[in-house]
Amino acid sequence: MNYFTMRNFITILAVFAMIACTSQKKTGTSSIALNPQNFDTLLDGKEIKLYTLKNDSGITVYLTNYGARVVGIITPDKDGNLADIALGYPDIYGYLKDKMYSGPVVGRFANRIGNAQFTLDNQEYNLFRNEGNNTLHGGKKGIDKCVWNATQSGNSITMTYLSPDSEEGYPGNLSMSVTYTLNPDNSLKIEYEAETDQPTVVNLTNHTYFNLKGEGDSTILDHYCQINADSFTPIDKEWIPTGEIAPVTGTPFDFTTGKPIGSDIDQKDEQLANGLGYDHNWVLKKDSAKAFGFAAKLWEETTGRYVKVSTTEPGLQFYSGNFMDGTIVGKSGRHYLHRSACIFETQHYPDSPNHENFPSTVLRPGEKYTQVSIYEFGVDE
Repeated sequence: MNYFTMRNFITILAVFAMIACTSQKKTGTSSIALNPQNFDTLLDGKEIKLYTLKNDSGITVYLTNYGARVVGIITPDKDGNLADIALGYPDIYGYLKDKMYSGPVVGRFANRIGNAQFTLDNQEYNLFRNEGNNTLHGGKKGIDKCVWNATQSGNSITMTYLSPDSEEGYPGNLSMSVTYTLNPDNSLKIEYEAETDQPTVVNLTNHTYFNLKGEGDSTILDHYCQINADSFTPIDKEWIPTGEIAPVTGTPFDFTTGKPIGSDIDQKDEQLANGLGYDHNWVLKKDSAKAFGFAAKLWEETTGRYVKVSTTEPGLQFYSGNFMDGTIVGKSGRHYLHRSACIFETQHYPDSPNHENFPSTVLRPGEKYTQVSIYEFGVDE
């Protein structure tokens, strides 16, 4: 996604970073456990902490209440070797400076709203423009940059945040909760809820970057990807949906049967050029609007690892790390190179408030926003 303004220099920066990092090791790290003391701090008078969920199968998930974010996901490969497959930083100070939305819940409105404005009940609302003419992931200070209240019970943790009326331009006091649960079957369940006292728009998602070889490995272009969608929403040159819902058949966007991410990413294609790769919303095949079902699967052959995504949401934003340029150093000390991670964002469609043909993101008093998404981790022998 467009987290940097000088998009014309992405390739140059990536090349220099690749040269600088050729001596980096691409196998395991000396220690993949995170130190809770590196996250203990105060921000705006609120305590930030590191939380740990762990099951008997060797899966460990680290979270922090700064942005209700995933900090690390440690999983075994087919030989039992452990690696952290989620990008991030070794301490809270990395996240306080983070510009690539590493692991948090983003919103109030995840993804983009065109021209940073929308109309609801004949009232126009103007938002902060933090990506050119548009707003991205909530604005200048989205909920990813806020300290949430957290309560842990066993292998489940609930984080809550009250976004006040007019925060970043959005109407209504919005009360949100996100519950992470690590289950015995190696699935991480994320449950979202929100309520408002005024009509508003809501679109929440998690923004974890994955590399199944381990964070800091050079590429995800050799990872296989399957997306349960026959169509997607094309974008303009500013990453805003045109309103069209287009079939994937015969295009580089056809992941219906699974293929390497890099197999078509460099094709001459207008949509790939607009997104600088994959940075698009897929329209998931569903039996009904809020039905829970399979959304996508990512797998990598050398380690055998996979992550399977299921959701109640109608859309899935798949991002192939196009703006990663090697300038960010992660928790293992490695540079995060161009396309060295990808993201699966379960959500409503981008810019939905400005497209009547998209599923509605309006939330009114007395209603409850709900979403359930599950990320299942495993090994294919």
